Amino acid sequence: MGSEKRRLVAHLMRRAGFGATSDDLDALDGLDYDRIVDDLVDPPDTSWMGDHLVRRFHHEQSGMISGFAPGEYWLYRMVTTKAPLIEKATLFWHGIFATGYPKVVHGKVLSNQIDMFRRNGLGRLDDLLVELSKDPAMIVWLDNEYNHSGAINENYGRELLELFSMGVGNYSEDDIKEAARAFTGWTIGNTEYMVLRSDRDSDWPYGRIAWHFEFKEEDHDNGEKTFLGETGNFNGNDIVEIVCRQEATARFISRHMYSFFVADEPPVAQWPHVKLRDPAAIQELVDAYLAGNHSIKEMLRTLFKSDFFKSSQVRYKRVKSPAELTAGVLRLSGHLDRPRRDMVVHGMRVQYMGQWLQNPPSVEGWHQGEEWVETGNLVERVNFASEQLGDTNMPGVASMVSRIVDQSVSKDELLERCLEELGEIELAEDTSDSLKEALSGGPVDRDKATEVLRLIAATRDFQRC
Repeated sequence: MGSEKRRLVAHLMRRAGFGATSDDLDALDGLDYDRIVDDLVDPPDTSWMGDHLVRRFHHEQSGMISGFAPGEYWLYRMVTTKAPLIEKATLFWHGIFATGYPKVVHGKVLSNQIDMFRRNGLGRLDDLLVELSKDPAMIVWLDNEYNHSGAINENYGRELLELFSMGVGNYSEDDIKEAARAFTGWTIGNTEYMVLRSDRDSDWPYGRIAWHFEFKEEDHDNGEKTFLGETGNFNGNDIVEIVCRQEATARFISRHMYSFFVADEPPVAQWPHVKLRDPAAIQELVDAYLAGNHSIKEMLRTLFKSDFFKSSQVRYKRVKSPAELTAGVLRLSGHLDRPRRDMVVHGMRVQYMGQWLQNPPSVEGWHQGEEWVETGNLVERVNFASEQLGDTNMPGVASMVSRIVDQSVSKDELLERCLEELGEIELAEDTSDSLKEALSGGPVDRDKATEVLRLIAATRDFQRC
């Protein structure tokens, strides 16, 4: 296997992105670890395949009439981006601020929300929550267009505190009502007409209307409010500012961040009843949040440079989500070197694995960790990975096989070389022993190397990161 530094960088790239090829790791060999982290959180190059290519070949990803196109479009960005942490952070926030197609019914509006996460996901939490509160998909998802002065709708105020920032036990029912009052008048422009027109699709073939935020002063409650112990004529911006000052918010976001980037934690509903896996790590993230003026970027910089992240004890302690698995495999196989009709199939495979992007099962998002690998989903995951990485028609696979065979490796070296080509994958001892036993016969040629890549892709270790 490669050096310890190379294995650490591979671990970083699996968590801060969607994995790295052997060529990617070669390109990073000359940089020290902290520089690599800094380039991830402040990427010098944010390019990807590009709208001009994707939309030229996929008309549906321009109009986005259905609920499928936004996820397919996003998958292109995950696979081809040169700034993987931006897409990974966007996926992180999508799992927390869950909105879905059945209620919003506008693929373009949902895709616009993802773009908002992309722009704000590494900034200050305050700014992200204000933009979330103005986001048309969220306004419709949590009924804030029905939140009026004198007739409040508590849905958004409740979820802002319970699921988006503080967590159960850190606020009162009165705080929810006062937050709802502060967000009255935060709605979508020309609401009734826009809903009616879009429902009828009268603007075809240009796609459904992209709703826009509007603040209606005449519908806003300007009365005095008392929220989390503070009193004033608060509006939505004030509520967000107060929320973001709370240590409970710092702890809530830190635990989410630890679960997504370090090691799987139980679902949020269990947090009041289940102890933290690593309290010291959470405190380190809390301190970074408070010291960094609520900067998500600085929290992640602290996380990736921390001893708890670098520890070998947290490697392969996260089960990859379907989107992470699919994007990582496609980056390795090189299949999406240009726009392809196969993207429609790849998008469906993510759904078959249990994750319909931009259509989570509830406001809680997806239950992650080992819940990703129930029997049916696991078969789909294994089949997809082994099919892609066992197909030498894929340019990335062909390159890996050629490098392995051209180096004239022995049978004893073959497994290790294949693991290196797949991005310094590490296998549990029993898995490694089983593969060596299964591969004991036959010459080391292209077919044998391809078989090893396919079998590695089918292991339980490959399902983790």
